[in-house]
Amino acid sequence: MTEPDPRTADLGFARVDLDRAERTGDAEVVYGAGKTPQQITAILGTLTERHPDRAILATRLSSEAQAACADLGATVDAEARCAVLGVLPEPRGLVMIVAAGTSDGPVAREAALTAQVHGAGVEIITDVGVSGLHRLLAVRDDLERADCLVVVAGMEGALPSVVGGLTGVPLVAVPTSVGYGASFGGVAALLAMLNSCAPGVTVVNIDNGYGAGVFAARVARRAHA
Repeated sequence: MTEPDPRTADLGFARVDLDRAERTGDAEVVYGAGKTPQQITAILGTLTERHPDRAILATRLSSEAQAACADLGATVDAEARCAVLGVLPEPRGLVMIVAAGTSDGPVAREAALTAQVHGAGVEIITDVGVSGLHRLLAVRDDLERADCLVVVAGMEGALPSVVGGLTGVPLVAVPTSVGYGASFGGVAALLAMLNSCAPGVTVVNIDNGYGAGVFAARVARRAHA
């Protein structure tokens, strides 16, 4: 009979990666969409048992899953649709989340909480979209303080190009599904960001605040290693 792999925990419905923190520096995160509240809390408990000194993140949680995580002792961020079980690490470096509008808030909050769980300090600047460019110019000096920027925008997705033309701080752009019909659920913003003429703009997938937060936190941590 094959010996159990100590790097994984077989819960029957999931094979939890217990070794990810050793390989990458970051523990596994629970993607909650499509999972039941019971499955989510079981995975959270397993990861916490393996990494008692780490904060464990669960993302894309339904209201029922948020309630179950709260019952487990996790801190829930309803806007981000995320929960964190454990104490956040001491922050290293600074990630600045720049959101075009209030409607981009849930994705911006997911990015912010993810960056915190992954060890970075976080500040959020919101409602500085290009329809009122003076709002962005007013916070230009704040952008320069960051080790990495996460720029979140829907509609036509122009904000990362503008920010990328104002500063040389490493920048990851996050297109959101916010917008009217011709935005095609964020595809217009995604393509605009991919076609940015500002150099150094990297792009994650639509509404992927989590992916942007991980990337930005790693940049910030490395900057203050």
